[in-house]
Amino acid sequence: MSSANSAVPTRSTFATLATFWPYLWPSNDTILRRRAIIALFLLFLQQITALAVAPLLGKAVDVVGSSTFGMGLLATVIGGFVVARLLQQIFDELKHYVFARVAQRAIRSLALKTFRHLHALSLRFHLDRQTGGLSRVVERGVKSIELLLTFAAFHIFPTLLGIVLVCGVLWWKFDWRFALVSFVTLIGYAIYTIWITEWRLKFRRRMNAADEKANTRAIDSLLNYETVKYFGAEEKEATRYEKTLRVYEDAAIKNRTSLSLLNIGQGLLIACGLFVVMMLAGIGVAEERYTPGDFVVVYSYILQLYLPLNFLGSVYREIRQAVTDMDRMFSLLDEKQEVFDLPGAPAFIPAGGAIEFRNVRFGYGRGDVLNGVSFTVAAGNKVAIVGPSGSGKSTIARLLFRFYDPQNGTILIDDQDIRLCRQDSVRAAIGVVPQDSVLFNDTLLHNIRYGHFQASSENISRAAQQAAIDTFINTLPEGYDTIVGERGLKLSGGEKQRVAIARAILKNPVICVFDEATSALDSLTEKSIQQAMSTVSSTRTTLVIAHRLSTVADADEIFVLSAGQIIEHGQHEQLLAQNGLYTAMWQQQRDDSELQHNKDI
Repeated sequence: MSSANSAVPTRSTFATLATFWPYLWPSNDTILRRRAIIALFLLFLQQITALAVAPLLGKAVDVVGSSTFGMGLLATVIGGFVVARLLQQIFDELKHYVFARVAQRAIRSLALKTFRHLHALSLRFHLDRQTGGLSRVVERGVKSIELLLTFAAFHIFPTLLGIVLVCGVLWWKFDWRFALVSFVTLIGYAIYTIWITEWRLKFRRRMNAADEKANTRAIDSLLNYETVKYFGAEEKEATRYEKTLRVYEDAAIKNRTSLSLLNIGQGLLIACGLFVVMMLAGIGVAEERYTPGDFVVVYSYILQLYLPLNFLGSVYREIRQAVTDMDRMFSLLDEKQEVFDLPGAPAFIPAGGAIEFRNVRFGYGRGDVLNGVSFTVAAGNKVAIVGPSGSGKSTIARLLFRFYDPQNGTILIDDQDIRLCRQDSVRAAIGVVPQDSVLFNDTLLHNIRYGHFQASSENISRAAQQAAIDTFINTLPEGYDTIVGERGLKLSGGEKQRVAIARAILKNPVICVFDEATSALDSLTEKSIQQAMSTVSSTRTTLVIAHRLSTVADADEIFVLSAGQIIEHGQHEQLLAQNGLYTAMWQQQRDDSELQHNKDI
């Protein structure tokens, strides 16, 4: 089983950045590319003005110390110094302003693509994943994009450009030894930082894995709040959660202590480099090759060179982790769609809603669930599929809706092979009311309108009436604006099913599938829901997947499924006369019903 928690980087840093590059430099957006170029130009101007600051400060020192000291000249030099500092800040802010649109557009494009891709993946993928861990991967991936862009555009590139320019100026204006010592210090700093950071990454990965596991466990426990309460398992859940937090705590401590080793080493390297360069400058002043102002210029340049390195070390760590997080998100984009549209696939054109399964075989990877299933449903008919648990009843509904495609065989609706048609058009023609109708944590209006987002208020009200939910809604203080809670938990099972039926009616499909839609309801609620289902079924092809045989006795035809094969079919009375599996199931359910009735008495 795949898991979000087990996802690890699968490509090199360069490959990950190469995957990201098209979003930063979109081929179809000239304006964004122009903004990126302008931002780079502003970055260059910022670094050039930064180079002018140190010489002006050194000149001011020389003016103050000269025998021909004059306020006019000093004011001119200091004025130039202030203007250079101001221009440096202005160019920096303009760079942020211009590049912000580029960065945010890249973030939006990637986040949207990931979201769409996750919805395009098969049901199998989502059943194998844990939502908490998956959402954490996407959340960190999106944040890592913003962090990477911010650091790369506003710290890494400026620092690298500054290093090149400062080393060049030191060589040109002073001595090659200044540039050499500075360059060697920087190389040593970079090698040490990368070496220690790569060693530390395993601690960060352990932190991430523990964080995802803790988040998954917390969400899973909170979503099952009622179950936890039923079994008095609050302390048990807290203990399980605490175990994952302890793993995170241990990894976080190792991550922090190894950071101290990195910081101390970086500080030692910079201190050595600063000492050597300043000694060279001091010797030059003593030998009268340089002025005191030159000594200040060298000090200013070295600070300009070395101070960002303290920050650059943490930046590299964050960028390295950002690349790791991005790669984890890109690994989701690498997941292949199991169900996809063929190039140029036409839209499905609904007619009467006739259904045909031709020798359909399908399995979930552990043997065949359906083994050569064939049946037909005439347009407008109500057909039921019954059988023991695990016989493959719900799999038929999933294949019809193209959650999966069969390994062999063909599924046709109105004589059109649904695998050759666009998925969205096939699903638009089918309405489904599942056993557990999960609702969005939104209003009743939103959940009903989900069947047809452009539906008018009149159509929504009519659908609610046909589903027999309008009377209940009208008794609520906020009516259709009532929030139903997480997964619809503020509603009863019957109320949730009526909402699901209402949105199926609003969708106005040619085919309606009821997948164990009443199996979790009491007998009284079941009968009232059946009346609503009958309203839906009267004008369209209906496929009822049921465990309770009493709910499908009026079907035009009943197919009995066992071990992935249809072993009996016919109408209710015909099947009873065959004295086969259907008869045995019918008798068993009647005996269970009578036994329950006697207990109630």
